[in-house]
Amino acid sequence: MKKPFFRRCFNRVLHFVARHGPGATSLRPFLHRLRGVQIGKRVFIADEVYLENEYPEAVEIQDGVQISVRAIIIAHTRGPGRVVIEKDAYVGPNTVIASAGGRTLRIGEGAVIGAGVVVSSDVAPQMFFSNPSAKAVARVTVPLATARRMEDFIRGLVPLKPRHDPTAVATNSGNLIESQHLSVPPV
Repeated sequence: MKKPFFRRCFNRVLHFVARHGPGATSLRPFLHRLRGVQIGKRVFIADEVYLENEYPEAVEIQDGVQISVRAIIIAHTRGPGRVVIEKDAYVGPNTVIASAGGRTLRIGEGAVIGAGVVVSSDVAPQMFFSNPSAKAVARVTVPLATARRMEDFIRGLVPLKPRHDPTAVATNSGNLIESQHLSVPPV
């Protein structure tokens, strides 16, 4: 569905003002509503939130949702899809939510998406999604800041050999007990 050129330009101007203007609970939601985003009551949209530029009408944000700084919500990848963020959900900073064309991606009621998480499939209600902790995967022999080319940096990476779990705990008898990691069941 091709939109008129003027409407597409107008949407982008509103989007720019909404991303950088004040009013996380007033002006920003109002401007996104003018663009076509379906937004409920008591919605908080932080600074620099990117809400679908090409198909804003494909995004639904229900009552009480909070979207943190620099979150990105995309309702089209290879064609328009749909993103629904249900009531009282929380979207953390630097989160990316991307729906595929012809598909609806749903963030369940009361769900919490942690910082920096990439979401491309449904999140069940009342679930907390978080990225695993960062860990070292290679030793750097050519620092990226001083490498002349990216290829030099990449060739200088030396993969780390897997070791025992550093979070394992030794018992009084000296045996290791594997640590228990919090895992979120797939949706």
